[in-house]
Amino acid sequence: MTDRVIFVCTLILAGVYIYATEQLPSLEIGDPLGPKAFPRLLTIGLVITAIVLLIEIVRGRKTAAPAAAAEPSDRRAYFVVAAVVVWTFLYFLVFETLGFVVATAIYLLVLTVYFNRGKWVANVLTSVLFSLCSYLMFTKLLGVTLAPGILPI
Repeated sequence: MTDRVIFVCTLILAGVYIYATEQLPSLEIGDPLGPKAFPRLLTIGLVITAIVLLIEIVRGRKTAAPAAAAEPSDRRAYFVVAAVVVWTFLYFLVFETLGFVVATAIYLLVLTVYFNRGKWVANVLTSVLFSLCSYLMFTKLLGVTLAPGILPI
């Protein structure tokens, strides 16, 4: 059941994302790809992820025994999905104030601590290094301006 909820949420997110992308103004001069190229790539990635998940759901239905198909913790799964949605909303609220690196590191650290329990070193390294490397990639390599926040970057 949880897989189906994630599948539907991924499709909804892809739909909202492509709708928001198409609302961006197109410029006749400048970069030929324009500001819509990266969001479109992300939308394609979301749709591909949803399709792969759908294939796994269909395959799992064929191989799973009928008695094993029922999940005893459906209520807990809904709570986890709701908590991640709320946490993501809070991330967006503090993004400008804290900045990309700090906000993303904290966001990822909380998620990895929950989903990858007991592996503090890996969780901290993953959260911090991903935030720093992606910040440097976007700002230095791609020339994208990201919120510096409280860090003097």
